[in-house]
Amino acid sequence: MNYFIAFLVVGFVFSAVMGLMYILLWAERKQSAVMQDRIGANRATFFGLPTLMGLWHNIADGIKLITKEDFIPPSGNRFLHTISPMIALFFALMSFAVIPFGGVYDLWGYTVSLQILNLNVGLLYIFAAMSMGIYGFVLAGWASANNYSLLGGMRASGQMISYEITMGATVIGLLMIYGTLDLQQINIAQGRLWGGWLPLWGVLLQPLGFILFFTAAMAETKRVPFDIPEGESEIVGYFMEYSGMKFAMFWQTDFIETILAAALVTTLFFGGWQVPFLMSDGFHFPWGAVWSLPALVVMLLQVGSFLTKVFIFCFLLMLIRWTLPRFRWDQLMRLGWSIMLPLSILNIVVTGFVLVLWQS
Repeated sequence: MNYFIAFLVVGFVFSAVMGLMYILLWAERKQSAVMQDRIGANRATFFGLPTLMGLWHNIADGIKLITKEDFIPPSGNRFLHTISPMIALFFALMSFAVIPFGGVYDLWGYTVSLQILNLNVGLLYIFAAMSMGIYGFVLAGWASANNYSLLGGMRASGQMISYEITMGATVIGLLMIYGTLDLQQINIAQGRLWGGWLPLWGVLLQPLGFILFFTAAMAETKRVPFDIPEGESEIVGYFMEYSGMKFAMFWQTDFIETILAAALVTTLFFGGWQVPFLMSDGFHFPWGAVWSLPALVVMLLQVGSFLTKVFIFCFLLMLIRWTLPRFRWDQLMRLGWSIMLPLSILNIVVTGFVLVLWQS
């Protein structure tokens, strides 16, 4: 794949993530309004243009944040205060480098892979990037020279480290089944059919693993009911002393982490870009019928499948966010360490036992 195609793939992935983030900003406003029997934001407009059901409010928010004063506490660390939101946003975006938005296609004489980095340790790369992103939240709390910000940063680090352990233990069952850390190979393996008609998606092979991983991924986004680091109703959180574009970076990071959680659930448990019965040359149905399709159409169907699944899980995450109350700190830690981690270890044992019986 030459540099021009690689540049186009990077642009596509970045545009898809940022475009979906823009839609989620609007969707969360409208979804919360519908659930609370309100109309929602729908007044912003430019030069008398249609309000488009409130879509202009995202642009208005951006203009507002750009023009706000960049306040830094006098006793805070200016350098760390500035770089902390950049660290958080950078590692959240870097995680998408190994997410396969599609397969590998031959288009007009070129081989196109809709994955920026095809690493054989792609899943390990994502966990490493997520762990590095914790520094952004902790440093933000410490550099603000504010006790409430520091408390929010410490809560963020404790929560994310706790639930990353559960996430890591949960995916071991999948690794035992698929035998690889390569996300593209995991996607390809989920394209196999059991009995000629049932896709072998991860959720069918690891139902308990899916529930545990989805819950842990929800906790990693630090949103209700796991919003202990922010605590909007009481302590605000690690970004208490942030304003303007620095606050916007943390705000964007929250939504990008939501998209990342949905993308990981889609990739590991719901076939990623796979469409049932769709092969590289078209549809191959169980009853023997074949519907041939051009490579470009196959690519569009698979990319559309991946993005649709991601949006569905983003919608589900937002639905939970506006439905459930948040946990207390002790409840959050007890759920992670006393319930989910033992269940994830049990899942590993049961998976290994079943694999041994299957092979024998």
